[in-house]
Amino acid sequence: MEGGPGGDAFGAIPFLIDSGVNRDRDLIVVAQRGALHSQPNLACPEMDRFNATAVGLPYDAPSTGRGLVRAAKACRDRLTAEGNDLTAYNTTENAADFAALRKALGIKKWNVYGYSYGTDLGLTYLRRHPQGIRSLAIDSVVPPQIVSLPWAWDSAQEGINAIFAACAAQPACKSRYPHLSRTLTQQVRRLEANPLTLTVPPPGGGTPVKVVLDGGTLVNLLVTNGQLVPSVDVPAALYELAAGHPERLARAQAAGATPAIGEFAHGLTHSVACAEWVPGFSKRDVLEAGRRAFPGWPDSVLAHAPQLPFEHDLCRVWNVPDRTAVQRVATRSKVPALIVTGTFDAKTGASWGPFTGRTLPRSTAVVIPGITHWVVPQNPCAASVLLSFLARPTAPDTGCVPGVRPKPFTIVP
Repeated sequence: MEGGPGGDAFGAIPFLIDSGVNRDRDLIVVAQRGALHSQPNLACPEMDRFNATAVGLPYDAPSTGRGLVRAAKACRDRLTAEGNDLTAYNTTENAADFAALRKALGIKKWNVYGYSYGTDLGLTYLRRHPQGIRSLAIDSVVPPQIVSLPWAWDSAQEGINAIFAACAAQPACKSRYPHLSRTLTQQVRRLEANPLTLTVPPPGGGTPVKVVLDGGTLVNLLVTNGQLVPSVDVPAALYELAAGHPERLARAQAAGATPAIGEFAHGLTHSVACAEWVPGFSKRDVLEAGRRAFPGWPDSVLAHAPQLPFEHDLCRVWNVPDRTAVQRVATRSKVPALIVTGTFDAKTGASWGPFTGRTLPRSTAVVIPGITHWVVPQNPCAASVLLSFLARPTAPDTGCVPGVRPKPFTIVP
């Protein structure tokens, strides 16, 4: 079960194979309703093109928000004009698709594995359609009863602070990069007051592009969990920035200037988020959660949940009904479960794994040090735990976990 919501499940196949999950069993990968390779595909090229230009705009400026909302409305208007009912794209219907597929394939029992939003989906599937599920493995956990915009700040705090604590535990990193939390706060405040505008080539090379680094941009670069700024580079990047050398972060931001147009299903993202994650919490709730997580940061940064800026405004034009009554529910089950999280995960904080396990009495929760979002493909120990779980769901071999240590951080002169 792919993440996102809206990610391309087929793109994950190489990572799954490299993790060995199909070494002695069949692997079934499903393009979720609305995602790439499904019909219809709720891609939003309008939003992809806006996001490409947004790397050169202040992250949390009202004008940026208006541009994002206009792009979302253009996508919504086109999708609905094509006859798509966006209310049909939700986690309840998504889970029902998997239940129907198992029956259609004539499979008596199968194991279910999901990561990120796929854990929200997997837990919903287990709650609503437990028949035929031999085991559930969830990686980088999004608890359906908890996930919301304010929740994103809790996860950001946990993941970022874990990186800083790991640096402090490595003598070379601690000596070269002391006071990381204070440095981050200083740089967020400085950039938010005086954004930097640079022209840099994207990470893969090519034509230089204009990028803007403000406080919100810096935070979201850290929350991307190594996709743009590897965790081992975070201390060095912050100290380079403080010393007047923002190029490492600027190049990471420039990566967003060349998105794959039409591959990510933003239509699925916002149909789920606006129905299941946003309702019940106000803009003020998001701000207060941000203040609790990062006191001293500017309100203009804290007013936007990481990765989902201006989502309340976007949801007003996306206009799907509130589904929290049926979706914001804890899963209680005695089906064997494996829960895997990584300490450096700033999207789905590591502690939410054991939290979810409280209502899964036959679950095993493992927390892998020094790993970000989507743990299994990044860590051989996590992959071996998953394989042992698939062989013996009630007694996985977790013996390798205590020996895992975060990798050494990058130290620059």
